[in-house]
Amino acid sequence: MYNIHMFIEVSHESPISMLEQSLEYNDYAYALVHLFETHPRYYNFFKNISECSDVPVLLDNSIFELKKAFDPKRYSEWIDKLDPNYYIVPDVLEDGMETRREWMKWNDEYQSVSDALMIGVVQGKDWTDLVECYKFMASEADYIAISFDYEYYISTGFGENKLQRWCSGRQRFIRQLIDEGVWCWDKPHHLLGCSLSREFKYYINNNVYNIKSCDTSNPIVAAIKGLRYNNDLGLTTKPSTLLADLIDHDITDDQLEDILYNTKMFKKGIGR
Repeated sequence: MYNIHMFIEVSHESPISMLEQSLEYNDYAYALVHLFETHPRYYNFFKNISECSDVPVLLDNSIFELKKAFDPKRYSEWIDKLDPNYYIVPDVLEDGMETRREWMKWNDEYQSVSDALMIGVVQGKDWTDLVECYKFMASEADYIAISFDYEYYISTGFGENKLQRWCSGRQRFIRQLIDEGVWCWDKPHHLLGCSLSREFKYYINNNVYNIKSCDTSNPIVAAIKGLRYNNDLGLTTKPSTLLADLIDHDITDDQLEDILYNTKMFKKGIGR
């Protein structure tokens, strides 16, 4: 049974052709900084939101798309121009120590560029590495983010394939943080992406109430690839295409119908 007091805000990254309409199914606007340099129309959409609406804007350092965080100096310049509500501080994939170093370097050189809330991503290769990084972010960041695809989940999650292990692995990781008294109940948490949309029901049902937001292009990319959610259970597969690679895609009428259905079912899956 869903916890009626818990509310997870959602943003589904969408092609430029859908950006205006995405405001109908998104609770906040999620921007990938690397696309600002190649797609002025994309940047202008988020800049207009930042200046002319009360919709919050979250700026991502594009590490998932680039495999390395966007150049810090250029990133700071875009933050200054966009003036987002919050942004993800540069991190290093699955390396807790380097992520902490990048955080401290950012603080020394670029923190003063904006009063936006700073999101710190938990990174690490094993439990100890992840926990040390989590504790650091719990003390330093305004907002704590946890990704969906750590290699650690493959060895700790359960299921027949990688998608299921990622899904159950993040659930298990969060549960263990709570059980061992590491979880910081005083700060909001953001879940980066997902493998299977059904994952989020667990947090609702277990009232992990300070998971405040998530982002995933899953229902959008699925619709573009002709995949329709099975009610609020979502999918058992996941298209491998990144939304950033579909940023110029022109949505067809059939795809639009599936997008609206998938995003509705995603929210139903989190008790919305």
